[in-house]
Amino acid sequence: MSELSLENIEFIKILAISDAAILQSGMNDATRHRLDDEIGTILKEYYRENTMNAQTKWTQKLMDVGIDEDAGKAAIACARRLGIDIS
Repeated sequence: MSELSLENIEFIKILAISDAAILQSGMNDATRHRLDDEIGTILKEYYRENTMNAQTKWTQKLMDVGIDEDAGKAAIACARRLGIDIS
């Protein structure tokens, strides 16, 4: 399971407020790998909890660090536009 490090928190916040086209144009292999592995896993678990009532506790973890439901949804949408499988 991925951890909610400071870097992951900032990455999710950036996804929540950024345009996917701009992010994609500046994305390198390391960023893509991080999105696929760590951030994608966190957002996937968050999505599962909010759509299938899975008890992953990611909603509370994200709320505790200032990522509300709207920001979570925006981050998921941006990650999907970047080609990350969330569902």
